[in-house]
Amino acid sequence: MKIKFNRFIGLIFLVLMLFSVISTISATCNVIVITDPTGEDPNGAAAGSMSFANNMFQSSFILSKEDGYTVLSGGEGNGTERNYAIIDALASMQHNSSPSTAVSLASNFEGIRLLIGGPSMGAAIGGDYKAYLVVVDDEGNIKVTLHKGGVVTLPQGSKGAIIHLRNSEGNPMYGTADSVRQQTAVNIGKMIRDGYPATYIVGKAMKEVAEDSGEKYGGGAINLVSSISTGDMFTPEQLNTTGYPMDENYSKACLNCGWGTGFPDAEQYDVCPYCGSELETYSATDVLINSITVSKDSVSVSVYGSEKTGLADITREVVKASVNKYGYNASSIAGSINRGINNGLIVGVDYVEPSDLNVKEDVRAVGVYYNPLANGRTSPTWNLPIDSMILTILGTIQTAIGFVLIVLVVFRTRLLDSFRGKI
Repeated sequence: MKIKFNRFIGLIFLVLMLFSVISTISATCNVIVITDPTGEDPNGAAAGSMSFANNMFQSSFILSKEDGYTVLSGGEGNGTERNYAIIDALASMQHNSSPSTAVSLASNFEGIRLLIGGPSMGAAIGGDYKAYLVVVDDEGNIKVTLHKGGVVTLPQGSKGAIIHLRNSEGNPMYGTADSVRQQTAVNIGKMIRDGYPATYIVGKAMKEVAEDSGEKYGGGAINLVSSISTGDMFTPEQLNTTGYPMDENYSKACLNCGWGTGFPDAEQYDVCPYCGSELETYSATDVLINSITVSKDSVSVSVYGSEKTGLADITREVVKASVNKYGYNASSIAGSINRGINNGLIVGVDYVEPSDLNVKEDVRAVGVYYNPLANGRTSPTWNLPIDSMILTILGTIQTAIGFVLIVLVVFRTRLLDSFRGKI
């Protein structure tokens, strides 16, 4: 366990130190929601981070899958200091500390904020912050209180939330954070009282923050119970740029065949170019909610083997459409993917076999392992229903016929004279 712990902390340390050298990363919105403190609801705890600033990579919403908690971070202090605070907090959590003990370490670093929590342990925020604590009791009474600095805890076993929000310098909506933070906290409390799952509430809270405060760039979100993350869906594509704006539309998709495309390309299509069906439009927060929410119709899709732009998104849509039609059948899913390759929907990778898929129906997850095509090819060679030996024989016969025709053309005069002489 000690070796595993040291490797975990070492890996996190290297990643965070890399980012501290090349850029500054600081979430201005952190939110965690717990609607089922028993951990039985697969969507009962979730968290997310956003900012108006650049470089909102996954280090701003770290998930410990093994222990079921998240470490969200931010602040106006030095980026390197923030990373050291995260390392200290992770080490503390690995030694079975409570969230309140771990976040209290943020006070050792000027201007840094940490928010840690999980479904069975509650949540806590520490360091430099302005946040609302939301607690909803079993009778549906909502208590929303503002806190500034120190350590504030959502007690273990409680339904509730913690939301921090400040405005970034340069945000054209600067000055809205205080009112938006309060109103969003109240709305979170109402949604918890009304029985919405945490994954839905986090998505809606991020939508409200993005639209009303301008702190809108992903970032992303995580399901703390089911260990599902949006990964790099909304994070920046390049260093020193912003992530995806969470107040805009994200994609269009065909529910019939699985074809889909993201914006801005999606603006060109009203119907599916392959089957003619009308396309559904999804906002960024719709996609976020769907990505981290587990339901009988949901499926988590992971793509490996290729970093080609857009491949993961279109594969997710094809797999989801296949699962909705045929269930968690590896052969059917492989067939759907290969049809997508044949019609040009999926490019740059070879055909897949059922053995290239990791299908886990119990957790509604599918892993797809691609083999990229060599030499920049966009589509694999045709898989014709004719044995290659037959094609070789036919090619040889064609060559022989061609040779005979050449001989006839070259010696046609002599052959004709010889034929006439015999007559």
